[in-house]
Amino acid sequence: MIEMITIVLTVILMIMIVLLGVFCILYFKSKNKKADANANSISTKDKTASTTKTPKSYTTESVFDFMEFDKVEDNMISTKNGAKYVMVVECQGVNYDLMSEVEKNAVEEGFIQFLNTLRHPIQIYTQTRTINLESSIQTYRTKMKEIEDDLEKQKRRYEQMVSSERYSQEELNAAFYELTKATNLYEYGKDIIYTTERMSLNKNVLNQKYYVVIPYYPEELGENNFDKQEIRNLAFSELYTRAQSIIRTLSVCGVNGHVLDSNELVDLLYVAYNRDDAEVYGIDKAIGAGYDELYSTAPDVLDKKMKTLNEQIERQAFEKANQKVIEAKSEKQKALEERQESQEDLIAQLAAVIIEQNRAMIGDDVANSAIEKVQEEVQKKRRRPRKSENVNEGGTKENEQEVKTKRRRTTKTA
Repeated sequence: MIEMITIVLTVILMIMIVLLGVFCILYFKSKNKKADANANSISTKDKTASTTKTPKSYTTESVFDFMEFDKVEDNMISTKNGAKYVMVVECQGVNYDLMSEVEKNAVEEGFIQFLNTLRHPIQIYTQTRTINLESSIQTYRTKMKEIEDDLEKQKRRYEQMVSSERYSQEELNAAFYELTKATNLYEYGKDIIYTTERMSLNKNVLNQKYYVVIPYYPEELGENNFDKQEIRNLAFSELYTRAQSIIRTLSVCGVNGHVLDSNELVDLLYVAYNRDDAEVYGIDKAIGAGYDELYSTAPDVLDKKMKTLNEQIERQAFEKANQKVIEAKSEKQKALEERQESQEDLIAQLAAVIIEQNRAMIGDDVANSAIEKVQEEVQKKRRRPRKSENVNEGGTKENEQEVKTKRRRTTKTA
């Protein structure tokens, strides 16, 4: 019995020791958790205080590191402080699905030839853009301004022709026909601009552009003593040679390409890094707005007034020249009409001169009678009384002198 009691007490004691150990472990763990929680709260308070007191500043170096390129110059993109130069070739795609089997085989063979001629790494880059019709609309508006100015000139000219009453109906009809053509052209241009503006509102019209990116590393030169300018010149020569080789080999496939200049490279990077904003505010607008200038300047007031005055002088000079040309044409038209009206008189005078020159052959009586008949015919056509002319049949000196004077006068008039 004593042994059994001893064994039971020993077991109970061991169980109590184990329970006490478990309790101690749980106690220390809970204490450690509370200490960690307090430490975390203190650290967050310190962080909040530090952020409120000393805000973090972002420098331009971090922005340039994010952009992954240094600058664009000489139709190249310089990256990593001149450790790499990039030139880009823009290619126009071909519609492979609509080609015949022979054309497809030719394209595939040309592309295989292009791949076999590569001796340097390249990258093919595709960029999807929303079609921007703003430049086309601006071009249309500029052209429409010229058409509108020409239409206004034709209107003023036609009104002057009608008011002058010096032009025939045929000439007026021809001028009205030209005015109608100009008016129809102006209305057609306005419809084109309206339709193009409606199309530009559709943001679902997309266009894909394909580029071949050609890199060059100055390490390819090996050990050298060239400075940065010489290295940049060598890089440009090598990249341009590679680009022209790619353009020639791609032309076998029917793919046309050209090397992007500096402005086009800037546009490519702008769209790549500002895909959402590029649809609203393009790089051409950004450059035109002077976003890279520290301040904007306005032209001098006197220069603006001088420009306005020059435009006004030019416009008035053009209107005056146009008016004088119309007046000169009117004077010629008037002279022609007067010559047509005096045609019968000139014919009659010339006939009288011919009769006078042949008076000796036909006789005085016949000559005088012929001259009277010519004058009667002229007066009859003009419907006005014939001027009385006393012609003596006798051959006196006064008669001969009068005849000679009349002969000289009619000859000069003729």
